[in-house]
Amino acid sequence: MTAMRCPWCTGLDDKVVDSRASEEGAATRRRRECLSCGRRFTTYERVEELPLVVIKRSGERQPFDRAKLVRGLEAAAKNRPIEPDGLEAIASDVEEAARMEGPEVTSEWIGGLVLERLRAVDEVAYIRFASVHKSFEDAEDFEREMGELKDEAGEPS
Repeated sequence: MTAMRCPWCTGLDDKVVDSRASEEGAATRRRRECLSCGRRFTTYERVEELPLVVIKRSGERQPFDRAKLVRGLEAAAKNRPIEPDGLEAIASDVEEAARMEGPEVTSEWIGGLVLERLRAVDEVAYIRFASVHKSFEDAEDFEREMGELKDEAGEPS
């Protein structure tokens, strides 16, 4: 284990006095004591998250932007009976699934996952999101999607 540089005297000899989980387990907080000057300082150890890259339809690569995903969900759910916490939960679920998938995912894959989550929560928000994700061009696209939604729910057309 590598020693940490003391912020007071820049010495490299220290000992860990106390370690505990912090930030709900996302980090380890360590109290250290410099063996050169005797002063104490705190360090945090965190898992380094790999960047998540989204491959757009055009082939362009962009860093995953959770805020952009939430804005899209909010637009789809505008004036619908969906709590903001529900949208945050969908965004968190999609981000976690994307990170499990690998360092690069397509926007198509993300959109499909969002649609699965929205279908279970609110059909109107689902159709709104689908209209953007699937690039609806006319009323027939909406009708087709509504028909598929009804078929999946087992409702007669």
